[in-house]
Amino acid sequence: MGEDRRSACLLAVAVALQAAAVLGGGERQRGGGAAILDPRGLEKFVDELPDMPRLRGYGVAEGGALVAGNLTIGMYDTSWKFHRDLPATRVFAYGASRETATVPGPTIEAMRGVPTHVTWVNHLPARHFLPWDATLTTAVAPGARGVPTVVHLHGGVQHSSSDGHSLAWFTAGLAATGPRFSPPPYAYPNRQPPGNLWYHDHAMGLTRVNILAGLMGAYRVASPGEEGPLNLPSGAALDRNLVLFDRNFRADGALFMNRTGNNPDVHPQWQPEYFGAVVVVNGKAWPYLRVRRRRYRFRILNASNARFFRLRLSAGLRFVHVGSDSVYLPRPVATDAFLVAPSEIADVVVDFAEAAAGAAVLSDDAPAPYPGDPGDKAETVAVMKFLIEDAAAEEPPDTSAVPAALMPHYPRPDAREAATTRRITMYEYAKNGTDEPTHLYLNARSYMDPVTETPREGTSELWEVINLTDDNHPLHVHLALFAVLEQRSLRRVVEFRDCMVRRNDARACGIDRHLAGGRRHAVPRQERGWKNVFKVRPGAVTRMLVRFKPLSSADASPEESRFPFDVTTGPGYVYHCHILDHEDNEMMRPMKIVR
Repeated sequence: MGEDRRSACLLAVAVALQAAAVLGGGERQRGGGAAILDPRGLEKFVDELPDMPRLRGYGVAEGGALVAGNLTIGMYDTSWKFHRDLPATRVFAYGASRETATVPGPTIEAMRGVPTHVTWVNHLPARHFLPWDATLTTAVAPGARGVPTVVHLHGGVQHSSSDGHSLAWFTAGLAATGPRFSPPPYAYPNRQPPGNLWYHDHAMGLTRVNILAGLMGAYRVASPGEEGPLNLPSGAALDRNLVLFDRNFRADGALFMNRTGNNPDVHPQWQPEYFGAVVVVNGKAWPYLRVRRRRYRFRILNASNARFFRLRLSAGLRFVHVGSDSVYLPRPVATDAFLVAPSEIADVVVDFAEAAAGAAVLSDDAPAPYPGDPGDKAETVAVMKFLIEDAAAEEPPDTSAVPAALMPHYPRPDAREAATTRRITMYEYAKNGTDEPTHLYLNARSYMDPVTETPREGTSELWEVINLTDDNHPLHVHLALFAVLEQRSLRRVVEFRDCMVRRNDARACGIDRHLAGGRRHAVPRQERGWKNVFKVRPGAVTRMLVRFKPLSSADASPEESRFPFDVTTGPGYVYHCHILDHEDNEMMRPMKIVR
């Protein structure tokens, strides 16, 4: 074991011991002895889909000019009704006040080019109400009490001091702060293309627990001058965010999370994936929405810890994709069904005038975990229901449209512009003699190991992501956008994996030989634009062009190839698997941008 790795391990042990001493194992859940809820006892489609509160992320000066917005958003220990027949559930929630806090949190509406400043305030209690694992490298400070949190604006292009670095956490009243803490407010320049983002907790080792408790919300960047001519469905009633996630409950309404790990002698509480039997949309279990026979726009975010959704609609309806993650597509793509991984966003239009019935059910049939074992057939489960009504006589006709071209002016990905090629290898380690995982690494390094990825600002890189595990991992890169060029399966993958575990050297293990003749897998058409998350296929190599410069028009000037802040300063950025249980157990690496 090298000295850097030895130091990192000693630090991890010290952090774990401090965590156990300071925070304990989490408060006993209210009604901790209550039975786990059988979801079959909850009637579906009885709660109407809520539209979360909207907060304007900009100001309007005299004369109508837009100016920077200033928001204060708290994290509160409160309760939330997930279903008509379920008692109120204790949650952690974002809101402008405790009384207005919601799960998910308020939707922040920003304007392109107009900064939004947010002061995130931690009002959480001394101890977490959900169980967590002190043997993971966890956000905690010696001698302090309180639940650590930090907010990451996923898809945002911001200085790393406002990026929600996992070690920049803080507790209530700033009684304790992490080693990379940055004082408030967080500054979001919004100097990026219009599109969909989301914000969520990102505290080291606690992300899966804090998001499970409710700390997530949607964020939009609008550009009326660019988006208006598209004539897509617009307005609060016709343009809706759908935030999907899964949860388990106890019969008394309390959130349920396991207290015993799959390897309890290694990690007493951690399990490799969390799956819930209840599907929640905008904070309601299996809700319904009344719609007219016309076009609607839905910005669908998968905010689950680990569940993939493969979504389809009944009644002969289809989806028309207009955006993927935070960027519009060059042109629309129609699908009958599509797969969305944890943290991915699908921006779609649905025309209910095409429905063959008076109701349509949005359903999911993705295996959990994904992709599952070969030959497995997943159960089809309901997500939500649309009740389709004819338009009233006095209503104006639907004049919205989906144009043939959306945002074609963004540069097309070209591998020839790559300044360098990096190989990123995904490993899962198991306890000897079992197939039960103990931890997951990128490039055989823990998160606490020194930085090895140092991209140069203003360049693009070719990343070859080698997935040696049996899981599909949604890879997220902070600050950057990327376009996936190719996926190809490895041949004799077990042989290659065994060599890589020993040597961690793809060239020495003959990667070219193992790729030769490997099956190519097409990138779904709706995912061929610029993205910030992609589903990395198991037993395969995914080639992606990663862009470490702003996304602007193809004829941008050299000055526009740099970010509007100094990316070389601050705590730096990260890349990681967005299955939260993997991310919390070291499947994340630091990244330092240089010039």
